[in-house]
Amino acid sequence: MSQADADLLVVIPCLNEEAHLGALLEAIGADPACANARIVVADGGSTDASATIARQRAQTDPRIALLHNSARLQSAGVNAAVRAYGRGCAFLVRVDAHAAYPSNYVSALLAAQRESGADAVVVSMRARAEPRACFQEAAACAQNSVLGAGGSPHRKAGKRRFVDHGHHALIKIAAFENAGGYDERFSHNEDAEFDARLTSAGGAILLAADLVIDYFPRATPKALMLQYLKYGQGRARTALKHGGRLKLRQLAAAAISPVSAAGLALAAFVPMAALPALAWLSLTLGYGIWLGVRAGKPCACAAGAAALIMHFAWSVGFLRGLALAGLGRRPQTQRAL
Repeated sequence: MSQADADLLVVIPCLNEEAHLGALLEAIGADPACANARIVVADGGSTDASATIARQRAQTDPRIALLHNSARLQSAGVNAAVRAYGRGCAFLVRVDAHAAYPSNYVSALLAAQRESGADAVVVSMRARAEPRACFQEAAACAQNSVLGAGGSPHRKAGKRRFVDHGHHALIKIAAFENAGGYDERFSHNEDAEFDARLTSAGGAILLAADLVIDYFPRATPKALMLQYLKYGQGRARTALKHGGRLKLRQLAAAAISPVSAAGLALAAFVPMAALPALAWLSLTLGYGIWLGVRAGKPCACAAGAAALIMHFAWSVGFLRGLALAGLGRRPQTQRAL
């Protein structure tokens, strides 16, 4: 398929996703809406078989293309795909490889856009563990609850409504380009940062909360911690760039690490100073156990432990992002499309 033949651009940012990529390409390719689509795997230097899978599929399916994303970041990969293959396409569909999607997902997104006229359609996300992954089960249980999601609208199914942010799914190519694409200084939170620019320019974002994708959380405590450190740092960059006020749940999360550290440090002199940290620990662990018991899943009883990692790491990452900005250690200019 030539670039000019495509009417829809589907971009799959990918890094070491051999376990999911083959089935994902098959599902996307079977969607009727993708009959005349360009499907681009933007690979950030996978060391597993991901690039090989994409290359082999491209040999038998002319809609598929493999794009080497030398910058490795998802933001850069999507931007590069739009630059290389977006001309003539009306819509960009972003499909993250570390997830599972309902059948005819792209068709449903296009229908939601036609009905609403929105500049972007975002969807709900449900965390799901893979078989025999005990810690991932705990992380998924935490992320599916107020304990881990903090009431985020796109973390639960529901009715369709217009929002200021959600999990990216479909964007008008014209709106994406007019907003300047993703800011490639962001390794995380690039979607929320983009949404801030899109909405400030008058763009409308529809949350199709009836469309729910399954997201596979990090499977180890270390991986989860590193992910949430980067989430926190990305959120700090977004707040600094746009000057927006944080939501109450974000302010509470940001306070966790300094309040806990200060309280425990002062506990030797003022025992009562440890109460906030102890309350956070006990309530989080206790609520996590309750979630696991309610779900009937023993591994999910560790949801509180996963949530503690998420809370503390996000807080440290957020404060680190603020500190780096204060020291002037900020990346250079945003790369334009």
